Amino acid sequence: MLYTPITFRNVELKNRWVMSPMCMYSSEDGLPNDFHFVHYGSRAQGGAGLLMVEATGVEPRGRITNHCMGIWNDEQAKQLQKIVAFVHKHSESKIGIQLSHSGRKGSTWNNTQIPVQEGWETIAPSSIPYHPTERIPHMLMVEEIKEQVQNFKNAARRAVDAGFDVIEIHAAHGYLIHQFLSPLSNIRTDEYGGSFENRIRFLIEIVDAVNEELNENVALFVRISGTEYAENGWEIEDSVELAKVLKNHSVDLVDVSSGGNIHGVKIPLFDGYQVPLASQVKNEAGVKTGAVGLIKKVSHAEEILQKGDADLIFIAREILRNPYIAVQGSFEMNEECFFPHQYLRAKISS
Repeated sequence: MLYTPITFRNVELKNRWVMSPMCMYSSEDGLPNDFHFVHYGSRAQGGAGLLMVEATGVEPRGRITNHCMGIWNDEQAKQLQKIVAFVHKHSESKIGIQLSHSGRKGSTWNNTQIPVQEGWETIAPSSIPYHPTERIPHMLMVEEIKEQVQNFKNAARRAVDAGFDVIEIHAAHGYLIHQFLSPLSNIRTDEYGGSFENRIRFLIEIVDAVNEELNENVALFVRISGTEYAENGWEIEDSVELAKVLKNHSVDLVDVSSGGNIHGVKIPLFDGYQVPLASQVKNEAGVKTGAVGLIKKVSHAEEILQKGDADLIFIAREILRNPYIAVQGSFEMNEECFFPHQYLRAKISS
């Protein structure tokens, strides 16, 4: 199944391998540069069906660090367009971008909040910092929430104009949208807090706004944290219910990760530790899902798909170690996969 095509809207992925979005912390003023061109271009030569560009801020305060990528202006989008064009011309990979806002987890470096003079005032649904030693974030007013929805919509428009095949909304890992979802970080008493329906409202408004900018040639994914590993917090049952709503709002796939919103929680780590979350969302909500989290071997990836636990395999650290895991896996499994014609002499070892 790893090398079976799959289609979302009119976007056909040649196989089920996805390079997961990973921050590179290498931008100035949110601009992609030569490093990003080489980084994403080289992964495109490795045969993965889809490459996801790192978490990309929809406004300056949406970055995690001063060196994170952005797509809040046209110059950033123009530079990203060069990467997209190269991937489309020189590979069979599709390319997506993850639109993100860091919320209260922004203005950091090396996982430590930097002074506001060097960074910025962070924002959140409620005046609760991620860590007690950090600055209290500014609680968004309703009109400011609407502005953030518009920021995501504007970013989506730029991404579509740049030629991206997939837009992913980052609603996981304790960033702004996740902060709204969780009753531990969202204690609002207005229409954006309290009940499950109110806490998911911000995400659904973003999904609807982004969909207005999309067409059948651009698919929409949403990344969520299946659980946040904290008592009385966001649980897998909430994720299943959210996925049902997202399906009804034309989301094509739910990319299921976990954690990130509550400081100091214990996460049980083992190979494929988040796969059961993706499986439960897929099978109980009836949606397509992506599995991610310490998936290191071709055989393990194939097993996940064969068991019906997910529809796509997102890999992160492993594709940094081995950009050619998809094409090498095709050699092992005697399957067809894109291989650069410039490298054909190396396709069969002798």
